[in-house]
Amino acid sequence: MNTSFLLGGDLPIRRLGYGAMRLCAQPGNFGKYPDWAGGIALLRRAVELGVNFFDTAHPYGPGYNEELIGEALSPYAEGLVITTKGGVDKTAPDRVFPDGKPESLRRFCELSLGRLRLERIELYQLHRPDPAVPFQESVGALARLREEGKIRHVGLSNVTLAQIVEARRIVPIASVQNRYNFAERSEDPVVDFCSQQGIAYLPWGPLAAKPFEAQAPLTHSGGALQQVAARHGATPGQVALAWLLHRSPNLIPIPGTTSVVHLEENMAACAIALSAEDQESLSAV
Repeated sequence: MNTSFLLGGDLPIRRLGYGAMRLCAQPGNFGKYPDWAGGIALLRRAVELGVNFFDTAHPYGPGYNEELIGEALSPYAEGLVITTKGGVDKTAPDRVFPDGKPESLRRFCELSLGRLRLERIELYQLHRPDPAVPFQESVGALARLREEGKIRHVGLSNVTLAQIVEARRIVPIASVQNRYNFAERSEDPVVDFCSQQGIAYLPWGPLAAKPFEAQAPLTHSGGALQQVAARHGATPGQVALAWLLHRSPNLIPIPGTTSVVHLEENMAACAIALSAEDQESLSAV
């Protein structure tokens, strides 16, 4: 199993990253993370464990999540890749809405640059298509930001296969970030298309946790997942992550956690080598 991937064809990243969304106040990931020092320590521990790919977004906080990453990790070590997203705004825990207007995307991007303490964002993703804005206009805005050097690579999130194809006519697409995990596999055709095209697929919810919920259902699953976990002396959650890593070489899981112990447990999934028998039993679920 290859544990690395060339994002956009030129950025080597480890295939198990870290999703920072939970490092915000609750409810609804709205507000400044109350254990700011603990969040800094967790992010730095992730780097010590070999994580070099961190995912965040403008509405996480909003803004506070990016500020936390900027304070914890800048000046950034060579090879550290921070990806963020624009195209969604949040004004309250339950008030989240798409905003894909070109002028809004430019504003989101420039705010993210400042909060992350970056001169260029290596991967900037459209967070969600805005039904009130033609999709090609939103993608075109990111293409212009790329031409200006504010971002290096363009990615998409929460999109259909048809939208990926459409976006690639405007600008090279380096990543797709949709929901996908051991229990939810409706995105199989998109995963396969991205694999064929060399596009990174960043499955959000890799342990099947629902948005804004701390508990990941797969960590207490039964059936094949539990059986394979018992054979490897691992947890079901670790096997679920290992399954994603074995599923396709372009899959980059980004599990999030607020616990250093859980972070270390997640990272240990990289060492699980699933046999052909394991993969067959898991794929049959």
